[in-house]
Amino acid sequence: MKLKDLSELLHLSQTTVSRALNGYPEVAEATRRRVLAAAEAHGYRPNMRARSLATGRAMAIGHVIPVTARHEMVNPIFADFLAGAGEVYSRRGYDMLISIVPDEDQEQAYRELRTKGSVDGLIVHAPKLGDPRVHLLTEIGMPFVVHGRASDAVEPYSWVDMNNTHAFRRATDLLLDLGHRRIALVNGLENMDFAIRRRAGFEEAFAARGLTPDPALMTSEEMTEVYGHDTARTLLATAAPPTAFLVSSILPAIGVRRAIEEVGLRMGRDVSVITHDDDLSYLKNRGDVPVFTATRSSVRAAGQRAAEMLLDLVESPGSGPREQLLEADLILGQSTGPLLQSVSR
Repeated sequence: MKLKDLSELLHLSQTTVSRALNGYPEVAEATRRRVLAAAEAHGYRPNMRARSLATGRAMAIGHVIPVTARHEMVNPIFADFLAGAGEVYSRRGYDMLISIVPDEDQEQAYRELRTKGSVDGLIVHAPKLGDPRVHLLTEIGMPFVVHGRASDAVEPYSWVDMNNTHAFRRATDLLLDLGHRRIALVNGLENMDFAIRRRAGFEEAFAARGLTPDPALMTSEEMTEVYGHDTARTLLATAAPPTAFLVSSILPAIGVRRAIEEVGLRMGRDVSVITHDDDLSYLKNRGDVPVFTATRSSVRAAGQRAAEMLLDLVESPGSGPREQLLEADLILGQSTGPLLQSVSR
């Protein structure tokens, strides 16, 4: 199907159809949606080179992925985010450009993308406390959206984040309501903004009841299955082991479960576990009664929302920073139960 055929089908001028497909702001939203729906239904694909020339855009969105010896971004959580974002890019006619660079080369990578005009905007991943990328991208004038937040950033910026503090306070409250007091926090790296907020929610729940969590039960590391397993084995072997675990991702939570079973205990009866990020494409925590009690917030949906927000900023320059805070659902599963008054170790 050609542009002429699509315009005749819709009884619109070729100019209007072209402008709707290319995201021009003067086209009414209802018309734009009608044109996009018809293009999708009839398999119309615009000439991307011509579209790029017409709009002056690269028609691509960048993801610069820092890789360090300690923190590996390319994991199932990141893959789900990209899948969600990619769905939006494809629907709106944009490509995705992924650059994997050493941590120390990030600034150069961002500046080169801007100078070469390779992308129209960027998604910023894994923001840290004191993250310099917000200032850098604001300075060079590149549209961007942060997946998460950089708490101490001075400049206003666009972000999509999950309410980590509230989610982990709710999860901790549930464990405290079940009678648990020796609760282990198996957290992500605590130079990351999300992990700082999760620890804050954990501590707030204790403080609200006049309690103090045991610092010896609070750990921070890259979120892998091995980390969850080794941490749980170590803590369960102590003289005063935890009776419950709050875990920052289903990946280490699987390791925690393995450790519990290895020492002859039963998850949900002898030791309770609550996890986060339990809704990954290949690690779904589903069923009539899910295996894990979890704080659930779809990473894929976050990718979709961040992509939509960024493309709106690209196509409507000067529309200003946008923010969206997503709430997590608390899902009850088989992994939690009341504190047993006497547990044999």
